[in-house]
Amino acid sequence: MSEIPSGNLRPVIDAAQQAMRQGRADEAAQLWERVIVAVPDHPQALFHLGQHALMRKETARARELLERAARAAPKEPAIPFNLSFVSRASGDSAGEMAALTAALAIDPYFYPALLAKGLLVERSGQKHHAARIFKDVLSIAPTLEQAPVELREKLRHAQLAVEENALALDAELNMRLAPVRAKFEGEMLDRFEECQAIQLGRKKVFTQQPSMLHFPRLPAIPFFDRSKFPWLSQLEAAADAIRDELLVVLREDSGEMRPYVSHPDGAPVNQWAELNHSPRWSAFFLWEHGKRIDDHCTRCPRTAALLETIPMMDCTGYAPTVLFSILSPHTHIPPHSSVTNARLVVHLPLIAPPHCRFRVGNEMREWKYGQAWVFDDTIEHEAWNDSDELRVIMMIDVWNPYLTQAERELVTVLLNVEQEWYGAQPMRP
Repeated sequence: MSEIPSGNLRPVIDAAQQAMRQGRADEAAQLWERVIVAVPDHPQALFHLGQHALMRKETARARELLERAARAAPKEPAIPFNLSFVSRASGDSAGEMAALTAALAIDPYFYPALLAKGLLVERSGQKHHAARIFKDVLSIAPTLEQAPVELREKLRHAQLAVEENALALDAELNMRLAPVRAKFEGEMLDRFEECQAIQLGRKKVFTQQPSMLHFPRLPAIPFFDRSKFPWLSQLEAAADAIRDELLVVLREDSGEMRPYVSHPDGAPVNQWAELNHSPRWSAFFLWEHGKRIDDHCTRCPRTAALLETIPMMDCTGYAPTVLFSILSPHTHIPPHSSVTNARLVVHLPLIAPPHCRFRVGNEMREWKYGQAWVFDDTIEHEAWNDSDELRVIMMIDVWNPYLTQAERELVTVLLNVEQEWYGAQPMRP
C-alpha cells in the first residue's frame, strides 16, 4: 500500500466518503486503510474501518479498531454505540449495556443509543422497564417520517410497546384500585380519575407539570397559608432543640451526609451539572422514601420524637422524607421543579445567615431562623446562599391539604403499583 504524506489526506478522505455514499464499502475501506497508514490515530478512518470489519463479522478486528477510535475521539457517542454492536455480535449483553451507557454518558440525548438500550432491556425480559425507556426515546427522537430509514421500524416498535404497556398497566391499576374505589363509593373521585389518565398518557397536563405525578385541579399556590397547618407553631417552638441536635450532627456526623443531587452516569443532568454529586448541597436524612433511618434518628432524639407528632405525608415507599438540607456558602440551587403536587414541603430554617434567599414562582423570601413555611415544590423554585456561612434547613414532606383521604390512599396505590411494575426508584429531588 502506497504511503501518502499526512498533509495530502483530504483527497483520499473525500474519495473514501464518496465511495461510502455510493455503497462501495470495500473500496472505501481500502482508502481508509491508506489514511491510517499516514495517521494511525485518525478517528474517522478507525471508526469506518471498525464498522466495515463489523459488517464482515470480523468482531475482534472491529473491537480493536473501534476502541482505538474511542481513545482518539472520546467525545463521539457513535463510537461506543458501534462498540455495542460488537458486544451484541459476541453475545455479551453486559458489554453491550456498558457500551450504550458510555454513549449516553457522552450525549444523553443520542436517541439511537437510548433506543438500542430499550431493545436490549426488552430482550432481557424487562418489558415494563423497556417501555419506559421507549417512552423517553419517543420524546426526543424525530417523527417516523423524519427518522433515518434504518431506524423507522425500531421506532415503530417502540411506539407499539409504549401503547401496549399503557393498556396493560391501566388494566392492572383498575384491578388494584377497585377495593379503594369501593371503600369510598359515593365520593367525588373525578380528580383522581383525571390523575390516572394523565399518568398513563391518555390526557394532557394543562396546569402544573411535575416530573413524576400530576394531580389535576389542585391550586398552584407557591407558599401556602399557615392556617392550613396549625401544627407549624409547635414545630417552630422546637427550633432551638432541633438546632442543638443539628450542630452535633454537623460536628460529628459529616461522613453520613451525602450530595443531595446524585444523577447516574448517562442521565441528563441539565441544570444540575454543577451540583451533581457535589457536597456543596448535601443532606442528612432522618426519614427517606417513607423509611425511618434509625441510626440518624438516634442521633437526634428530640427532633425524631417531635416529627412523630406531625402529620407527615405517609405514602408507602415514597414519603415522608425528612432531612437537614445543607447549602455551602456562595452556592446557588438553579431553577427547578419537583416530582408531584400531591406533596408539599415544609422548610424550618435552623441556620439562616443574612443573604440567603428562596424563590417560588414570582415570590421571593429570605429564610429567618425558626420561621417555617410550606410551599409547592412543583412550581419552579431556586435558592441562593450568598453568605459566608452554611445555610441549613429541615425539610419535611406533607400531603397537599386539598387532597381528600380517599385521594391520598388512591395515589399511594397508584405509585406503589407503578414502582412494582417498573422497579422504579422513589422520588427526589
